[in-house]
Order: sequence, then C-alpha cells, then structure tokens
Amino acid sequence: MSDRTATSRRTSDPEPARRSFTGRMQDTLSNAAQEHRANAAPGAGSKGRRTRTPGRQPRRARLRLTRIDPWSVMKTSFLLSVAFGVVTFVAIFMVWSVLGAAGVWDSINSAVASIVEGDSGNSSFDVTDYVGMSRVLGFTLLVSVLDVVLLTAIATLTAFLYNLAAALLGGIEVTLAEDEK
Repeated sequence: MSDRTATSRRTSDPEPARRSFTGRMQDTLSNAAQEHRANAAPGAGSKGRRTRTPGRQPRRARLRLTRIDPWSVMKTSFLLSVAFGVVTFVAIFMVWSVLGAAGVWDSINSAVASIVEGDSGNSSFDVTDYVGMSRVLGFTLLVSVLDVVLLTAIATLTAFLYNLAAALLGGIEVTLAEDEK
C-alpha cells in the first residue's frame, strides 16, 4: 500500500471499527479511484494512451478477491443454465431427428420382429412407443428445468460459502499486470 493511501486512511476516521460497512466500502473505492487517477495522470494528458518504453517493466497490482455478490452470481448462473438447457434440448431434438431420418427406428423394429416372431413378420413391437421423440423431449425438458434450478442454487450457495471463507481467510490474491503493447 502506498504512503498516500495509508495516511489518508489514518486521518479520515479515528475509529474504523465503529464505521458502517458502507462507509468503509466508499472510502476504499474512493482511495482506489484516487490511486487510479494518480497512476494514469503522469504524461497521459490529452495525448491518448501512453506507449510503454521498451526498457520499462509493466505495472503490476496485487489485489484480493474478498467478496462475490451472490445476487450477480445467481443471475449469471440462471442465464447460463437456461442457455445450457436450451442447447441440450435442441441437441437431443437434432439427434433424434437424424436417427429417425436415417431409419434407425425401423431397423430396430425389424430386428426385434425377426428375433421374436421369426419370419412371419406379424409383430406389434414399435421401439418409438418406448423411446419416441415426444417421450425423450419431455424427459429432456424435465431434466433441463431441474438443471436450471439446481445449478442456480448451487452457484449461489457457492458464492455465499466463498464469502464466508474469504472473510475468514482473506480471499484469493490475484496479481494483475499491464499489457506489454
């Protein structure tokens, strides 16, 4: 942490333990904004983006991921699981359509008829009564709906658990670096 942010935190509030979470968060965000402006200000001006000199190393920042918003995780996981359910439904529909167009069901029916009744050919067995398109798509729809509910619940619960673990252990430390362009 730079000296500038350490002194601003010390002088801004003598009793940090009694401040609300919102106040501490606003101070943290304002300090981060000040640091960002200070890092971007030298030489940037109206010239646009600075290009890095060949001998200079890229800037690095070590940050901690200390909280994940469960609401945003829930929304994102819901949308992704709905998309996964739609893709699953369409894929099953395409596979069953291709199998029907290729004559797989008729081949299975004739094979079962020849095994069960011999050469007489009077068979009432039809494989599509058991694994027909409507049954399979209905089952796929049921599995997709359950998948949406379970994946959304599991992802949201995981966000809550991560927040508890991060509060206890400090979170995941990430090092970010500037592009070398």
